[in-house]
Amino acid sequence: MKPFIICLLLLFSIQLNAQDYHETLNAIRSSEANTALRQMMNIQNFNTGNYDVKYHRLELNIDPSVAEISGDVTTYFEAKEAMTEITFDLADNMMVSQVLQRGTSLSYSQNSDDELIITLPTVQAEGIIDSLTISYSGNPVSSGFGSFEQTTHGPDNDPVIWTLSEPYGAKGWWPCKQDLNDKIDAIDVYITTPVLNPLNKEYVAVSNGVEQSQLIDGSEKTTHFKHGHLIPAYLIAVAVTNYDVYSHEVPNNGNPFPIVNYVYPEDLAYAQVNTGVTVNIMNLFTNLFEEYPFADEKYGHAQFGWGGGMEHTTVSFMGSFNRGLIAHELAHQWFGNKITCGSWKDIWLNEGFATYLSGLVIEDLDGASSFKSWRQQTVSSITSQPGGAVYLTDQDTTSVNRIFNSRLSYNKGAMVLHMLRQQLGDEDFYQGLQNYLDTPELAFDYAKTADFINVMEVTTGEDLSGFFEDWIYNEGYPSYTVNWHQDNNQLQLEVSQTQSHTSVSFFEAHLPIRVIGTLGETLDLVLNHTVDNQQFFETVNFTIQEVLIDPDYHLISKNNAATLSVPEVDFTANILVYPSPTNSILHFEKPEHLEVKAIKVYNSLGQLLLQDRWRSQVNLSTIAPGLLFLKIETENKIINKKVIKI
Repeated sequence: MKPFIICLLLLFSIQLNAQDYHETLNAIRSSEANTALRQMMNIQNFNTGNYDVKYHRLELNIDPSVAEISGDVTTYFEAKEAMTEITFDLADNMMVSQVLQRGTSLSYSQNSDDELIITLPTVQAEGIIDSLTISYSGNPVSSGFGSFEQTTHGPDNDPVIWTLSEPYGAKGWWPCKQDLNDKIDAIDVYITTPVLNPLNKEYVAVSNGVEQSQLIDGSEKTTHFKHGHLIPAYLIAVAVTNYDVYSHEVPNNGNPFPIVNYVYPEDLAYAQVNTGVTVNIMNLFTNLFEEYPFADEKYGHAQFGWGGGMEHTTVSFMGSFNRGLIAHELAHQWFGNKITCGSWKDIWLNEGFATYLSGLVIEDLDGASSFKSWRQQTVSSITSQPGGAVYLTDQDTTSVNRIFNSRLSYNKGAMVLHMLRQQLGDEDFYQGLQNYLDTPELAFDYAKTADFINVMEVTTGEDLSGFFEDWIYNEGYPSYTVNWHQDNNQLQLEVSQTQSHTSVSFFEAHLPIRVIGTLGETLDLVLNHTVDNQQFFETVNFTIQEVLIDPDYHLISKNNAATLSVPEVDFTANILVYPSPTNSILHFEKPEHLEVKAIKVYNSLGQLLLQDRWRSQVNLSTIAPGLLFLKIETENKIINKKVIKI
C-alpha cells in the first residue's frame, strides 16, 4: 500500500502545481482586464501625434495619507512637423498652475477631453527638440482598480499610495503622452514624501530604474530613480508606504544585478520565503532567450493592494508572491516591456507569451509530468468552447473581457507557441524567439503579429503562413480519428479529422501517436498530417495492443479516437520502396490496379526536394544524404514512407 499512497501523493502534487498556476492565471487575467476598463473609455488622441517624447523628469510630491499629488513634469520633445502648440493627456480634474519654457510662462488651456493644450512662443520646426515644465496638482480620480490608489494596509492601517496605468491611465495622475505609439527614451523620477508616516514609520518610495539617492530636508525626503531604456507611459509607476526592503542577487554571468523587493512589513516573512525563486526563473529565461533586458538597472517587486500583478518596467507591482504570478510578471519584462504588442489585436504577443513562459517554469522546476498536467489543463480550457481566434477583430477590441480572454489571449496563445515549438524543434524555436527579441526594428519598441511571423520564417527558412492562419487568425481545433491495423511488423494508420469551427477546413499538424504493445512496449511516432484520410505505414517490432492520440497533450484537440480496424482493400495496395539506405537509385513497386498521381521527396525540414509522376525508380544522386520522407499520392490517399540517403 505504501508505494501506492506515495504515487497518489506525487500525482496530487503534480496536479496541484498546474492547478495552482491556472488559478493564478485567472487572477492575473482578471486584474489585467480590470486595469483596462478605464482606458477602454478613451480612444487614441490624434492631437498628440505631432511630436515624439524624448525624456521626462517627474518631480512629484506625495503624502500617502492624503489622496493627492502635485509636482512638476519636464518634457523634452521633438517636433515631427512644424508646431505652434503641443497637447498632453491629462485628466481634466488635475489642475495646471503654470507652464514654463526657459523661465518664460506659456499660455495653456484644459478641456473636458482630458487635454492640456499649450501654445508655443514660436513655431517649432520639424526635427527640433525643445522642452517645457508643467506644474500641476489634484486628487486623481480612482475607480477602485487602477490609475492612482490611496488606501491602507496591515493591522495598523498604514497609508499607501500606488499607481497602475495599463495602458491609458497615466493621464489620471500626470501630464503625459500615453498612446501606444511613442516610447520615452529615458526618465528621472523624484518622489518627495514625508520622512515618517503618522505612526512614525519611515516611508519608502518605489519607481522604475535605479535608485540614485535619498535626500532628507527637515521632515521631507526626496528619493530619486533613473531609468535609461525606452518605456511607454503606462509602464511608469510609483508607490510609497512603510515598505521593508530586501534583495536577491542575480549572478548574470559575472555581471550581477539585484532583485529588490519592497514588501509590507506584516508580510515580510511570507515574501522572503517565496521571492527567492525569482533568481531561478530569471536564470531560466536568460538561458532560453537572452539577458534580462534591464540588467544594467534592476528587477524587483513592490507589494500593492490588488490580487493580481502589473509588470511595470524593472519593478512589478504584486498582489501576492506565488510562483505563477512571479513568473508571469517577470516574463513580461521581455514580452510586453522590451517588445510591446503594437495593438490590442496583438495582445497575445504579451499575454500568450507570458503564459507560456510560466508553463516553461513548471517544465524546468517541476519536471515533465507537471508540465504535461499544465498542458492538459490549458488544452481543456481552450477546447471548452468550439470557436474563438487568438487574433482579435476590430469589434473585439471594444470589449475588455474579449481582449483579456483567458481561454484565447492567454491559454490558446500559449499553446500555439508550444505547438510551434513542437513543429520546429527546440533549437529553431528558441533561436527564433531570440532573433525576435534582438530585431533592431522591434527591440524596445512595438510589434505586430506579422512581425513575429516574419522573424520566425526568416530564422527557420520555413513558410509558416498556414500554421498561423489556422491557429492565430482563424478559430477552433481538430478532432482526430485514427483507424489502425497491424500486419506482422507493419502498422497501417489512416488519419482523418473534423474541425470544431468552419473557419478552418483542415488543420495541418504534426500529430503525436503512441503505440503500446501487449507486453507494455511503447513507441512514439509523429505523423505529418497534411490531408484528410491520410495513410501512414510504420514498422513496429512488437504486437500492438493500443494506439493513443496525442497522449501528452502537445496539440490543441479534443474528442480523439483510435480504433483497430479490419484492413480495407486499398491496404493491399501497399507500395514497396527499396533499398534503404540507398546512395542513388530508389525502386518502387505497386499493385497493377493502383494509380499513383505523384511522388514527392522531402527532407527532415519539410522542404520539397523532388517531385515527379509515377516511375518505377527515382534517382536521388543530387540530393544530400540524410533521412528523407516520401509522399506517394493516389487518387484519394497519401501514403508516406521513409528512406535513408547515404
